[in-house]
Amino acid sequence: MSALKTATLSTFAAAAAFLLGACASASGPSAAAANRGRAANVPAATPIGKAVTCIPIAQIRESRVRDDWTIDFRMSGGNWYRNTLPNRCSSLGFERNFSYSTSLPQLCNVDIITVFVNGGGPRGPLNSCGLGQFQPVELDKTK
Repeated sequence: MSALKTATLSTFAAAAAFLLGACASASGPSAAAANRGRAANVPAATPIGKAVTCIPIAQIRESRVRDDWTIDFRMSGGNWYRNTLPNRCSSLGFERNFSYSTSLPQLCNVDIITVFVNGGGPRGPLNSCGLGQFQPVELDKTK
């Protein structure tokens, strides 16, 4: 083979390897980005019925922010609903403090929550995020 053909083939092979490597590494960061803000210690939850779009505010007894994606709501009667947000809500898992405002007597998947600073420092809203559906669940008691 001539030196020109060998150099051209080597250049083509190097370019192909570079492009394949770029594609492979591009899938890695996006997978990591998809898990950003997800806590490893979120208790497992077994669905125990169909998800609903709203829950009555008067029956909410407690809310537990698990991470930037997950809020569990304990209702009167001891039932739990897990809300997995459709998008990451930055700072929610760290602050574990949010508010909502609605003119209806229920909290719905179309409502927006606002994350607030929990503790010292400047107070005020940090982020606003949409809710997802409310899935009735049985929480794993081990976490």
